[in-house]
Amino acid sequence: MKNKHIICSIVAVGLLAGGLAGCMTEKHSKANLEAEAKVSKADAERTALAQVPGGKIKEGELEKEKGKLIWSFDIATPGTKDITEVQVDAINGGIVSKTIESAAEQEKEKKEEAREKKHKKDKDEDDEKEDKK
Repeated sequence: MKNKHIICSIVAVGLLAGGLAGCMTEKHSKANLEAEAKVSKADAERTALAQVPGGKIKEGELEKEKGKLIWSFDIATPGTKDITEVQVDAINGGIVSKTIESAAEQEKEKKEEAREKKHKKDKDEDDEKEDKK
């Protein structure tokens, strides 16, 4: 009976450590991206807002896309449900792209992101199961 408790405790500690390591890796990755960026978020926001007069930033993030480090902003425009996505190069501050997304396109994108997130979570769980074996 004691052995069973010891084994369960070791497995629980291992799972907890693995989960924490995953969280730290994600935070570490974001910190690495921010360290690489030459353009601050505030400067990138000003550049993006200049592309959408009267717009208001709803969401912004630093990400690598197609090998390029970018600040990506979703900007709402008064009088429309459309969102303008403006991507600013995080190295030189130039505009990478500017696209307008309809409400339907935004919903589709959210569903795809949720599906990708679930797929990644399922894959991580499968990897953990393999590691236990």
